[in-house]
Amino acid sequence: MSAITGIYHFNHAPVQPELGMQVMKALQRYPADYVHTWLNEDVFLGCHAQWVTPESITERLPHYDYERGLAITADAIIDNRSELFDKLHVRLTDRKEMADSTLILLAYQKWGKDAPKHLIGDFAFVIWDQQNRSLFGARDFSGSRTLYYARTKELFAFSTTIQPLFSIPGLNKQLNEQWISEFLAIPITTEAVDLFTTVYKHVGQIPPAHSISVENGEIKFSRYCTIVAEDKLKLRSNEEYEEAFRDVFQTAVSSRLRTHREVGANLSGGLDSGSVVSFAAKALREENKKLHTFSYVPLDDFKDWTPKSRVANERQNIQTTVRHVGNINDQYFNFPEMNPLSEVDDWLDIMETPYKFYENSFWMKGIYQQAHEQDVGVLLTGSRGNWTISWGPALDYQASLLRSFKWFRFYKELHLYSKDLGIKKSRIFPVVGKKAFPQITKLKSSSNVPSQPDLINPEFAQRTNVYERLQEHGYDFWGNSLQNVYEVRKQQFEQLYYWNITGTVGCKQSLRYSLWERDATNDLRVIRFCLSVPEEQFVQNGLDRSLIRRSTKNYLPDTIRLNQKVRGVQGADGLHRMIPAWNTLISELQQVIEDPIISGYLNIKELTNALSIVRKEPRPELVFDTHFRILMRGLIFHRFIKKFA
Repeated sequence: MSAITGIYHFNHAPVQPELGMQVMKALQRYPADYVHTWLNEDVFLGCHAQWVTPESITERLPHYDYERGLAITADAIIDNRSELFDKLHVRLTDRKEMADSTLILLAYQKWGKDAPKHLIGDFAFVIWDQQNRSLFGARDFSGSRTLYYARTKELFAFSTTIQPLFSIPGLNKQLNEQWISEFLAIPITTEAVDLFTTVYKHVGQIPPAHSISVENGEIKFSRYCTIVAEDKLKLRSNEEYEEAFRDVFQTAVSSRLRTHREVGANLSGGLDSGSVVSFAAKALREENKKLHTFSYVPLDDFKDWTPKSRVANERQNIQTTVRHVGNINDQYFNFPEMNPLSEVDDWLDIMETPYKFYENSFWMKGIYQQAHEQDVGVLLTGSRGNWTISWGPALDYQASLLRSFKWFRFYKELHLYSKDLGIKKSRIFPVVGKKAFPQITKLKSSSNVPSQPDLINPEFAQRTNVYERLQEHGYDFWGNSLQNVYEVRKQQFEQLYYWNITGTVGCKQSLRYSLWERDATNDLRVIRFCLSVPEEQFVQNGLDRSLIRRSTKNYLPDTIRLNQKVRGVQGADGLHRMIPAWNTLISELQQVIEDPIISGYLNIKELTNALSIVRKEPRPELVFDTHFRILMRGLIFHRFIKKFA
């Protein structure tokens, strides 16, 4: 809803107004509905605001509450407003127009530093407590909004984005080798495991699920939220579980529709986004508003190379969902002028750091642009659905039954799953057996982890001890098909580094295009509910992801709801789009390999080998190949070093 910033002098010296203005000037690159600042001698707060919710139109941030002696600047949408109104005894007449920042102030007055524990939504905020002469701030549990900081001997400064902090005298853009080594060593899109750091040595970040306190020259962090599986919910029937799910999920979706502008949604042909859209369209119909969906489709001349179990063009499935749900203005975009290479510089400008997600970069940006042009205030997604609403891995569940010697239930699940997919049980059983008893499998194999090319220079990796640090954080470098998926799911909620990048991408795109990405599948209430549901509700009668499939009966068409055979894959035409510029791409990759500035960071031997493999023929199916992947990530990192560092 806004970009926020602030400065606090440790020694009580006054903050020079021109310093505050320099910091605010760096935020002018983003659209704003108003810009406001607050200065009180040694404390400066600023807000570069964008109106998203109805209440935000009359809100003015930063805001100083004279009665309480508290000042706040906030980038927040709070979703459990009704619950907080009751807990905080807010008068009925004050509730409708009350701004979310006011709710945060009231929560801080009541609960102090425990206030973030009571907030559900997407937020980053900082409060100046005049009486205690301290700053207190927090970032929501999954980092949906960013919050960076820097300190010198004299002052502490914070900002939603990185660049404004370089307006502070004494700060420079010295690179952080620890962050870079983690970024290059981690093979998935996760940036780093140390979430207090950034690509710049003198700029840190408040990690997701953490609060920060600045008092008497000391900076302290505290983790206020750790999501763990709670006691299992015990209901009497499938129908009661389905009803309970629909109730909590509808609450999560409806609370994310709060905008005076249009409501949009990312829509693919699958269960997660389809479920979000179906519940949202239902709620919007009651408000006489239509849901605008945005769907990416491949180029017209693209030939789908993906296996039979995948589909690159989901238009047909999306249209099936749209016709069934109704109250939807569906739109399809193939962004012919865009590709992963053409968008690199713009993404580096948006992210302020190197990034890895080139495969989907072009259509993600394109959808934000289209939504912005149509005055969308809220863009719904279902990004975390695989771990929450559509959880339910059939083969792993069968393995757990086999491992527990629950023979009858195991055979029933195996038989029904085999029948539904049209695959012989004799083909499925060995896979389940390996998952059930991975230790036996390991004895028969010298290596369970495939050899993959490393992007990081081995000497740089050794000098920074990056692999040792990753292991200390419990990071599984490559994973394997035999890993315990239930442990993986547990890690998805306990380890914050998995989801920090998702929030960073959403937040920084929202600032650029003045709209807010909202994920109902990432709602704390939904997560806690899903973690409390017994596993047999998620896999049942041979059906994976059973709870969401049963709960969306009449919400989604059966061809989508019950489909276990084919899943969509996005970005499959990414390399196909680059073929017209193939020679240009190869030439730049060669420059990356030959640049001595970059050789200390990147694994030139592996990049050279990858280029020799890829350059022969621009085959579209290479877009997800590990060799092409390290080449593209190396190119992106190289451009960042040359242009932004």
